[in-house]
Amino acid sequence: MTSGIKFTSNEMRYIALFESITSANVKDCIVDEEQGRVLYVVSEGQVGVAIGRGGRNIHTLERMTGKKQEIIEYSENAAQFIKNALKPAAVKEVRITEKPDGKSIAVVAVNPKDKGVAIGKNGRNAERLRFLAKRYFQIENVSIT
Repeated sequence: MTSGIKFTSNEMRYIALFESITSANVKDCIVDEEQGRVLYVVSEGQVGVAIGRGGRNIHTLERMTGKKQEIIEYSENAAQFIKNALKPAAVKEVRITEKPDGKSIAVVAVNPKDKGVAIGKNGRNAERLRFLAKRYFQIENVSIT
């Protein structure tokens, strides 16, 4: 799914730093200067390795870059990827529907107490999710209920 993604030299530097510190395999890296964060999509089963014991790797990267580090576990399955992207929010259900015009949309049902976490401050987690769903699975819109 990541075949059409091109990295900037800045993203390549972040990937090299991340992989050298964590030993995790990075599938994607998005540098969000506006929010002061770097988002990494790592291979399945490598989130624990990427975070490190007690969050050590994340803390090291945040100190070195001055940016918040976010890690999402990749999945070939769009519904599972969406669940991974919304962690730690408890996702009850992900429905992906193809509309008559051929465009896909996803409706994500989260536990009501986790809705704020899923959407994020000023909707930034929801925006991140929409961006990633479109980037990997050509899902045009994601709605969190």
